[in-house]
This record gives sequence, structure tokens and C-alpha cells, in this order.
Amino acid sequence: MSSRRSRQQSGGSTRISDDQIIELVCKLRQLVPEIRNRRSDKVPASTVLQETCNYIRNLQREVDDLSLRLSQLLSTIDADSPEASIIRSLLNQ
Repeated sequence: MSSRRSRQQSGGSTRISDDQIIELVCKLRQLVPEIRNRRSDKVPASTVLQETCNYIRNLQREVDDLSLRLSQLLSTIDADSPEASIIRSLLNQ
């Protein structure tokens, strides 16, 4: 175990064991489509972490794009229209 991981983090939090790190990396493998769809089960942890970061960045771009599109849509319709009401109800879910 590396000395960095074996030291307790500031603030009194408990350290994360190697087994916990392995378990978290395995969970990430299952969540990230780019990795989950690979035929090989042998993906280095560094690759898993990099692909996870890329995936999160892509998701954020999609959220930003959808927010912009929704904003544009809302600016083109009457606020009292049935369409606006539907959009508001979807946003409140």
C-alpha cells in the first residue's frame, strides 16, 4: 500500500483500503459505457479513471446543450401555453 493511501486524510476521516479502491474502480467500470462495452475485463485503473473523467465531461456538455436548447424553446413559446405548462411540469419532477 502506498504511503499516500496509508496516511489518514486531514480532518480525521478514515483511510480507504486497497480493497475499497479496487471495489470502487470495479463499480466505475460497470457505470461507464466506454469501458463496460469493451470485451476485455483487464482495464487498468488509470484508464478507468480517465474514461470516467471523459464520460463526466461529456455528460456535462450534454446537460449544458440541453439547458441551452430548453432555454431557447421556452423563449419562443407563450408562457401560458399548454406546451409551457408541460415543460414546467417535466422540470419539476
